[in-house]
Amino acid sequence: MLLSQLRGTMAHAKLKSADRIHQGDNTVRATYRARFAAAPEDIEAAQRLRYWAFIACRDAMDRPDGLDADSFDDICQQVLVAEVGSDRVVATFRLLRLGCGAEIGKSYSAQHYGLKGLSRYRRPMVEMGRFCVAPNERDPGILRAAWSALAAFVDREGIKLLFGCSSFHGTDAGIYSDAFAMLNERHLAPQRWLPRIKAPNVFRFAQRLRQKPDRRRALRTMPPLLRSYLSMGGWVSDHAVIDRDLNTLHVFTGLEVDSIPPGRARLLRAAAALPDRHA
Repeated sequence: MLLSQLRGTMAHAKLKSADRIHQGDNTVRATYRARFAAAPEDIEAAQRLRYWAFIACRDAMDRPDGLDADSFDDICQQVLVAEVGSDRVVATFRLLRLGCGAEIGKSYSAQHYGLKGLSRYRRPMVEMGRFCVAPNERDPGILRAAWSALAAFVDREGIKLLFGCSSFHGTDAGIYSDAFAMLNERHLAPQRWLPRIKAPNVFRFAQRLRQKPDRRRALRTMPPLLRSYLSMGGWVSDHAVIDRDLNTLHVFTGLEVDSIPPGRARLLRAAAALPDRHA
């Protein structure tokens, strides 16, 4: 398996960015931990952070209650990444486990992309959605803690495919022309899994862009989560959905666990979190 087997029940588990992460002979003390939402106030904290990250800071369509909430929250497991000591929530995401591709119509992504190809996927999968980091937080340890929690979940649940939507801020595709050109040149989904157009407003970058991408500019303008997916062998749709409500462009993103390069898998294994028994 990709990671060490988790112990304990998921209902009360806390996933923690390991107190000590071993890097060769050095030991570095972690700063953040990830835990599953265990009470309504945890879910509200996630929704409030999502509001600030996705709506207040992006000029998106406002929500009077100051929460970013939808019906998918009822069927997903919410994960909070918090600062050790203060328990200040700095990131959040949600997970929807599916037994196989036949269930993919339940996902958030299926509302925006035609996923007939992936509906034939026969192994367990998980949608990672609504990932966001608190505005003005730049510590890379936050993303590492999130990946640590996700990796532990993947191992426990026997997940073989991760998927979701990776968002670019704003709806002006021209700002991200190098990023989209790089996605087209190097990272399109295999034909058998390639998502089809379903949303009414899309940017067909694979069809429209023929430029040679500037690699540095492309990586600089890509969302960090998408860069992480791609570094492990992830792939994307051939078009971006234009979501004016959230003022974003997003691409469907997939990652087949068995295709993660060995070196990357070792890094994930080293950072894997065990449940906090004192939760």
